[in-house]
Amino acid sequence: MKKVQGITAVIGMFLLIIAILITSFQAAIYGDPEYKFYEKEYEKYQVTESLQMEMEDVMDVTEKMMDYLIGKRPELSVETTVNGEKQDFFNEQDRLHMADVKNLFLGGLALRWWLLGIFALLMLVLIFPLKADWKRVLPRAYFISLGIFLVLTVFLGVLFASDFTKYFTIFHEIFFTNDLWLFDPSTDLMIRMLPEGFFYDMVMRIGLYFLGGLAIFAAAFALIGRFGRKKK
Repeated sequence: MKKVQGITAVIGMFLLIIAILITSFQAAIYGDPEYKFYEKEYEKYQVTESLQMEMEDVMDVTEKMMDYLIGKRPELSVETTVNGEKQDFFNEQDRLHMADVKNLFLGGLALRWWLLGIFALLMLVLIFPLKADWKRVLPRAYFISLGIFLVLTVFLGVLFASDFTKYFTIFHEIFFTNDLWLFDPSTDLMIRMLPEGFFYDMVMRIGLYFLGGLAIFAAAFALIGRFGRKKK
């Protein structure tokens, strides 16, 4: 019975950690409604000079693009001024690729709620039919799952740090079934607005949010385990 309890708890905690990871993506990407992180990145990589646009116009494009990705805008089309001329910032390839990105992102957010639902169900099974001492079992399961997940995270982090371009490319090849993500900076404005360095910094930002979320849950489960031991 204890083995079943342990396996059930570890599976539940794995689902919780993945849900925290997905939430970290959302928080890092959309946590600032004024997109100050994006503005700082544009300044860092001299995006306005590359695009020959004013920062105000770049931020307007950014806000509308982000609204599209989260499902607040029906289509990706933004009239703006580039090099003194009015034009649609996005071309057809941009729209096709970003439609894939939108589906992937919204699918991830939907997956999070399924994971949390299954997590809650497993916790109910653990506490009632299996009658586990949840104050002892859950903290142990969380730290086991956390250890395994952190090993995987560190491994992936080392890979990306060693050659970000290579593994960024592999990521796209895994999650996208076409080559629409391959842009030409000489003709595609979007890739000039979002250079590779921007994505590297965003990955680091997501990692910090993720570690912060894991730390909060680690502290909570440590307290639960401590009180559970005292009561026992």
